Amino acid sequence: MMIRSTCILQQQAPDHFINKFKYFSSFLLHYSVPPSSPIEETGEDSASHLLSLLSLPNWQKNPRLKTLIPSISPSHITSLFNDNPNLKPQTALSFFNILSQRSNFRPSVESFASLLTILIKNRFLNVAEKIRISMVKACETDDDARFVLGFLRKMNADDDEDSECKFKLSIRCYNTLLMCLSRFSMIDDMKYVFLEMLDNEIMPNIYTYNSMVNGYCKLGKVDAAGLYVTKIAQAGLSPDTHTYTSLILGHCRNKDVDSAHKVFDVMPKKGCCRNEVSYTNLIHGFCEENRIDEALKLFHRMGDDNCFPTVRTFTVLISALSKSGRTAEAWALYSKMSEKSCEPNAHTYTVLIDAMCKEKKLNEARKLLYGMEAKGVEGTVVTYNALIDGFCKEGKVESAFEMLKRMEKKRLKPNVRTYNGLIGGYCKGDNIHKAMALLDKMMKMKLSPTIITYNLLINGQCKHNHVDSAYRLIGLMKDNGVLPDEWTYSALIEALCKRGSVEEAHLLLKEKGIKVNEVTYTTLINGYFQTGKADLSMGLFKEMLTNDFSPNSWTYNVLIHGLCKEDTIQEALMLIGKMIKIGFEVEITTYTIFIEHLLKSFDFFEAHKLFNQLGASGLKPDVCTYTSFILAYCTQGMIKEAEDMMNEMIQKGVKPDTATYTVFIDACCHVGQINRGFDFLKRMMDAGCEPSQHTYAIILKHLLRKNYKSNTGIDNAIPVNTVWKIMEFDDAIELFSEMVKQGCELKVNTFDALTKGLCKERRFEESLKLVNHMLTNGISPNESIYTSLVNCSCYLKMFDKALSLVNNMVENGILVDLESYKLLICGLYEEGKHEKGKEVFCGLLDGYNSDEVVWTILLDGLLKRGLVKRYFELVGVMEEKGCHLNRYTYQMFFFVCKKKWSGSGSGTHTMEIEGSWFIRSFFKACPFSDEGKSVNMGNLVSLFQY
Repeated sequence: MMIRSTCILQQQAPDHFINKFKYFSSFLLHYSVPPSSPIEETGEDSASHLLSLLSLPNWQKNPRLKTLIPSISPSHITSLFNDNPNLKPQTALSFFNILSQRSNFRPSVESFASLLTILIKNRFLNVAEKIRISMVKACETDDDARFVLGFLRKMNADDDEDSECKFKLSIRCYNTLLMCLSRFSMIDDMKYVFLEMLDNEIMPNIYTYNSMVNGYCKLGKVDAAGLYVTKIAQAGLSPDTHTYTSLILGHCRNKDVDSAHKVFDVMPKKGCCRNEVSYTNLIHGFCEENRIDEALKLFHRMGDDNCFPTVRTFTVLISALSKSGRTAEAWALYSKMSEKSCEPNAHTYTVLIDAMCKEKKLNEARKLLYGMEAKGVEGTVVTYNALIDGFCKEGKVESAFEMLKRMEKKRLKPNVRTYNGLIGGYCKGDNIHKAMALLDKMMKMKLSPTIITYNLLINGQCKHNHVDSAYRLIGLMKDNGVLPDEWTYSALIEALCKRGSVEEAHLLLKEKGIKVNEVTYTTLINGYFQTGKADLSMGLFKEMLTNDFSPNSWTYNVLIHGLCKEDTIQEALMLIGKMIKIGFEVEITTYTIFIEHLLKSFDFFEAHKLFNQLGASGLKPDVCTYTSFILAYCTQGMIKEAEDMMNEMIQKGVKPDTATYTVFIDACCHVGQINRGFDFLKRMMDAGCEPSQHTYAIILKHLLRKNYKSNTGIDNAIPVNTVWKIMEFDDAIELFSEMVKQGCELKVNTFDALTKGLCKERRFEESLKLVNHMLTNGISPNESIYTSLVNCSCYLKMFDKALSLVNNMVENGILVDLESYKLLICGLYEEGKHEKGKEVFCGLLDGYNSDEVVWTILLDGLLKRGLVKRYFELVGVMEEKGCHLNRYTYQMFFFVCKKKWSGSGSGTHTMEIEGSWFIRSFFKACPFSDEGKSVNMGNLVSLFQY
């Protein structure tokens, strides 16, 4: 093995590296990883403490008991009873009962089992029967059910071993166990228990058979359930309401609601009364197949059988109506609940809250949550997740975190979906470093990230053009056992296309053998059009059709837009014909593409002709359609016509967006009507439409032009892209003054837009003046302003200023962007301020994802700047601080270590590194054997070949 390893290395590395590897290899062959020995809380001290108390006379009245009770957990009970099997059964039972009376104490199945051992050993069989029934009913998870099943089997075994703990199962215990297993859909175990009953000559009764029927029906296995219905008749029994109700459920689960309805209809003929569950199961079946009107008819018939809707009946219908957009009917049904004296439960409220969140009525949803809790109905994790997801989708992450805090105060544990919602919110709000920090938090809480988690994060990294980090995340997810799907790579392909690397994106598909879909094809087609390669776009479209992928409306719109851009209108029109022929309805987007093309050549007649056809086609123009006309009119100086078009869009209920208002502002100012331009700015802000950086650049452009003309008498056009280079602080003050005159409120976003523009041009002093001005107006800088200032000061090598700003951000609870930290730390090291750089790095290690810290600051920062020694030094700092790095990140570290150590072949080293570094990264980077004790040398060699 070692000879082969050395041969492989001789082809790649200089002699000094091979010699070092031989030394380490000889060590590795004898190396084994000791088995982990986590310190486990055994509860022995607590058990002995409790035993000493229970040994006292009149222990029930001992004041120490009252003090201890709140801190006693089910695990303490289990340890006490297991370690002291000779404890008096009366004492054990009495102590158990005292604890069970506590409202916040819920005995575990293990604690029940430990008590049963004492009771059965002392032949307290009557009470033991009641306790074991309670134990079965106490199962909360399938793991609990498996534990109970194993424990009862030992109790029921025929062998003589542990005979004092034998206690044969009764028919009641068997039936309770079958119902428990049915609850967790453990159908194979149910079948085994049923056969075990027959072997033990326990005659099944109707409850036994009904449990078996219900278990199979819950899984939609009606045929198998039918065999047990046959057995009912063979046993001389008759199917009852529960039997038929289970069959209704089974058919509904099998997506066969008509067969369920036949069972429902036959029940009275068989002498079985239909109950609330029979109705609710069938109503739910109709709702699942979106036959809501039939479900409502059934709901109104319940009184015919003297049945009354339960909270579940109402909830099923409210949920179906909400999902179908029939919210008014859903709320009417909710109001009817109180009339029927049926109080909504947490599930009912959750359905309504979720519907309100989907309708973006977030404040109303929050009020409903507070209202339900005021009534004593506690929200569940699902309830809070609906609100968290709703707030995050609307970019209100702070409100989502308020919900998270409230949820945690109520001792509800966040789950993967909770974190996926928050991660999605941060990614949408351009806070990828905060999203990555949540990934860390998930892992610490032992929550396994899903494909959705990773896809959200990869999308977030790609949105910021951090393609390298996106690739690394794919490596991380694979290392954590999550396989990428086509959507994972779709984000990467889109990011590569956006930055013009379409060939790289296309090559990625072929190299990785990624399963392509309509979205992938459309992204590449669009990418090739954007880079002026229309022939390749059309070639891909033909390939798409050849591979039996059906283009969607987005695909056709991309093609039409691309062809119009290439001025090949006839081909674009042919595509529209094809869309209509294959059954696609031509959308407003498609019409708008053609209208935009016509307006670019100012062909208002044809554009209006097409615009007027929209109504006949049943389509409504959207904001893009109207803005295309407004832009064309304004470009031609036809302000009145543009304003008429804007008034029409508002009358038709179409809200102007930032682009619409900015076009008007530019047009008004261009013809010298600056006051009117500010009037449109006011209208824009009053409508809740936030001006963009481009909006402010447009206004400043015209203010600069006006001032230049008044000073020189020359009307000189100023390009908008030069505004941030030439504007002065006084120009900003003039902008603010005009805004205030017009009644526009100065907000932090105004200062943010200006600061960003100035900082991009490295105009730090002017930016600082702006910040001082906003502070005098009582406005605090936001995270974006701080980030712009930090990055600008780093680019200007003003690291003391940058450090001061970073400290200010930390003091104000702002999580500094890792890109800013990268600029600062790398800058300090390049300036020779090593200790200061290390100090800043040590200060940031809390609150970020450790792997992303390595990728952003060490790999993309220090290493790319050639600061290799500092790179390894800071990895060491992270290890000393207890930062957890994924094995995938250690692999990257190891490969860098190997590459640098190999040198350039000249015999000189590019760095100095101790052998311990190499060994540590070596072990952390490589996969271990199944036993987890020895290193797989074949895998280690493959790492060297990487």
